[in-house]
Amino acid sequence: MLMTVLTQLTVSGDWFKNRSMGKLLERIGSGVVLVADGAIGTILMARGLQPGQPPESFNLTRVDVLEAIAKEYLDAGADIIQTNTFGASRLKLVTYSLQDAVEEINKNAVLAVIRAVGDRAYVSGSCGPTGQFLKPYGDTEPEQMCDAFREQISALISAGVDVLCIETMTDLQEARCAIKAAKDIDAAVPVMATMTFNHTPKGFRTVMGVTIEEAAHGLQSAGADVIGSNCGNGIEKMIPIAREFKRYTKLPVIIQSNAGVPELKDDKAVYPETADFMAERAKKLISLGVSIIGGCCGTTPVHTKALRRMVDSCVSRGCNQTQSRDV
Repeated sequence: MLMTVLTQLTVSGDWFKNRSMGKLLERIGSGVVLVADGAIGTILMARGLQPGQPPESFNLTRVDVLEAIAKEYLDAGADIIQTNTFGASRLKLVTYSLQDAVEEINKNAVLAVIRAVGDRAYVSGSCGPTGQFLKPYGDTEPEQMCDAFREQISALISAGVDVLCIETMTDLQEARCAIKAAKDIDAAVPVMATMTFNHTPKGFRTVMGVTIEEAAHGLQSAGADVIGSNCGNGIEKMIPIAREFKRYTKLPVIIQSNAGVPELKDDKAVYPETADFMAERAKKLISLGVSIIGGCCGTTPVHTKALRRMVDSCVSRGCNQTQSRDV
């Protein structure tokens, strides 16, 4: 079935064997710093996403928009480009009566990115929280949640993602459930796992009270290959978050910051951090040994382009023994 779809999309049947980017984990293990893309939702809102409409609905009706966004991030220099599947689990989609379209939504998103990037970037399957709370904090049984992740991740892997990104997690048990589901389906597909932290008087913690130390140990023991943080903070606070992750793990670290904390202007959320500001401060992430640097809410291909220039500039000057991406 999948190969039939790929043939219809004029993607060669040998595509899976001929990706020229090289193995992601081997490359970052050799010291290469990779640039990940930025936000999707911010751009979708500018291109017709209505209030209350799930971003994943575009996967059924406007895949052309998804292709265009992926191409813009590719042209900006991203090495890793995500799918529009952050909320594409059954437990999340049921809110919009789209729970029976899990497979179609996830596969369409993957194939849209594949068409846009070919073999020039890694396709990252985005997998966000289900929006449900596990017992005893909510009504969801652990197995029910794990089943929802298995269904989504199976669709992402079968469609051809190069890597999975379990992202924006606040509940460590939910994150571990998603990681284990991914590894049960195909242990060869690398898994990146990120959590979102708030700065509190007791240090950085998720809204569920998870510390960075607990996250680092918990994500690693669940089987994640790359761990770190995304969302919730601008680049300034992501620097100490990265430093703490590096203290508690030897795994590669990924950091994807927001373009600052949004401010309300003319009834619209505006993210204040410019691309140049983010890129300049992100130099510190390289000095800390972060392996993958990207953006989250409020960031655009302009931010990605600035990060690309910064990483390449550090490479040319021999900063921290980082290497070029050699795509």
